[in-house]
Amino acid sequence: MNYIIYALLAISISFTTQAQSDQDAEQLVEEILSKVKSYNNISIEFSYTLENLAENIKQETRGDVVISDDLYVLNLMGTTRIFDGKKIYTIIPEDEEVIISNYDDQDKNEITPSKMLTFFEEGYTYEMDIVQNFKGRKIQFIKLTPNKGTNEDIKEVLLGVDQQTLHLHTLIQMQDNGTKTLIRVKSFKKNQPLSNQHFEFNEDKYSNYYINRID
Repeated sequence: MNYIIYALLAISISFTTQAQSDQDAEQLVEEILSKVKSYNNISIEFSYTLENLAENIKQETRGDVVISDDLYVLNLMGTTRIFDGKKIYTIIPEDEEVIISNYDDQDKNEITPSKMLTFFEEGYTYEMDIVQNFKGRKIQFIKLTPNKGTNEDIKEVLLGVDQQTLHLHTLIQMQDNGTKTLIRVKSFKKNQPLSNQHFEFNEDKYSNYYINRID
């Protein structure tokens, strides 16, 4: 699950300028980040494809996520994951199990969907790539290359941005082992009316589930 979240959405806290970056690409990245951070909440529906031709692997699915600051509700592969600011609740209907764990913001392996929307703030250099027409929308791609010593398993990332809205449209990640991950945003909504309980876990709803508490 953490790998898929990291591959997503496909968004850390401070932006580090890289001297080697293309100036236009760098400016566009700054505009994207500024826009994302201006919203109270974001609701995204997306498709997800994982492919490795050498290993004969191709996995396709759809998901959705609602994000407000660090809080989120993520639905993916039949599992719901809720973060209320303190604990992470992973609800697995197939196993009738809920896993409750503490969130450690110092754990670099714990990547939240909110950070997914800004993962490219540091550790990469930027270069403008091609523009593609997708169903009448012009999608500007930015090529992200990991800096030496960071994200060594990632070969490159292509970030596709809707030129009109400056919203993330496509994220393509290529790894050195030949694995390709494609995430495409199907629906992007901002500042939706949410209830006060939207990011809360109601244990009463899962009275028949096994509650696995991990301290």
